[in-house]
Amino acid sequence: MEVAQVLCMNGGVGDASYAKNSLVQLKGICLTKSIREEAITSLYCSALPRSLAIADLGCSSGPNTLFVVSELIETVEKLCRQLNHKSPEYKVFLNDLPGNDFNNIFKSIDSFKEKLQNEMESGPCYFSGVPGSFYGRVFPSQSLHFVHSSYSLHWLSKVPEGVDNKGNIYICRTSPSNVVRAYYDQFRRDFCLFLKCRAEEVVEGGRMVLTFLGRSNEDPCSKNNVCYIWELMASALNDMVSQGMIKEEQVDSFNIPQYTPSPSEVELEVLKEGSFSINLSELNWDTLDFEPERFESIGDDVAQWMRALAEPMLVSHFGEDIIEEVFTRYKQILAHRLSKEKTQLISVTLLLTRKT
Repeated sequence: MEVAQVLCMNGGVGDASYAKNSLVQLKGICLTKSIREEAITSLYCSALPRSLAIADLGCSSGPNTLFVVSELIETVEKLCRQLNHKSPEYKVFLNDLPGNDFNNIFKSIDSFKEKLQNEMESGPCYFSGVPGSFYGRVFPSQSLHFVHSSYSLHWLSKVPEGVDNKGNIYICRTSPSNVVRAYYDQFRRDFCLFLKCRAEEVVEGGRMVLTFLGRSNEDPCSKNNVCYIWELMASALNDMVSQGMIKEEQVDSFNIPQYTPSPSEVELEVLKEGSFSINLSELNWDTLDFEPERFESIGDDVAQWMRALAEPMLVSHFGEDIIEEVFTRYKQILAHRLSKEKTQLISVTLLLTRKT
């Protein structure tokens, strides 16, 4: 599986689209609002740029895409009024892999810019879509003041090589220790490369706010993180294997290119790479905790959220014909398991400054 070709969220605005199923991500964005405000305020007040370049890496599509941009511009405009400064012009770069639904974003930009002018009388705002992997250079040298990435950096550039994780689609409690190590090593290589590339692209004193889907402890197979949600999807696929609907080797050769790091794992890579200082590291979590009478809707809600994330990868590997059956079984398993067990969605957020 070539990750850069198949890793994208479901586009459009249909029932299974990311645009309709990204409330979990929006909640994470809202929880980190104060961190972004601190970062953009300190950046603007220290540099007073006449032109402010902002990049959102892993922007996806839907209402969340421009939410952070709007927040950042609003904060800067308030500062300009307080300081009696002329508004800067804003250069906004929206980056994701080429399969992302950029068209859906572009259709909303005119109304977004009109809203900015009506509500804030902001400086001029120029948008660019930048397709490409952020595990490589994406922008010119010293061209960015502020980088934001939310719920994207836990996706790896590729599935770790040599993974033999029979019956599983992600690291879990039954995975061999060498599989767990392979995933961690791939994360380290990817995140180090990400930092090196951004070090070339971000101006001295520039800021980055990065949020990962992560975990609170040092056990990557802990039941209290998202690996359990993938484990339940593997159960649905293995049920279909037992009934002859898909082949066993298809499941054995399907692995999710994701790693949810702990705060210490993320911080270690930043310190080792050396180009950025850590101003803040924060952990947030949301427990998937529902009322008993809502068991069936729990399965529906979480299955739709996961479908928006995983459907393109599943279609690429298994074909489109099995998708409805997979998610019908998956939501039933989710409803049953989540009625008895608590699972947490944990995020790790870093505020970084480019060293001078």
